[in-house]
Amino acid sequence: MARRQLQELEIRQEWCKGCGICVAFCPKQVLEQDADGRAVAVRPEDCICCLMCELRCPDLAITVHTTREDDHAEADTVCPGQ
Repeated sequence: MARRQLQELEIRQEWCKGCGICVAFCPKQVLEQDADGRAVAVRPEDCICCLMCELRCPDLAITVHTTREDDHAEADTVCPGQ
């Protein structure tokens, strides 16, 4: 199976309530909370596209856009299995 590469880590600040769940679940400490408590991607280059932040966000404020290269084509996915 081809490995996912980060295309964009989209965080909708207006949807984020600052619960910190995404920060707590990120295995690579890509996310931190800003002065208002909202999530920001401070180290997107360290993202391994595990999707833990997207899957755990109760406000659906995070979308991890990835590219996947396989033998046939490059596909843009938002979640695994697509």
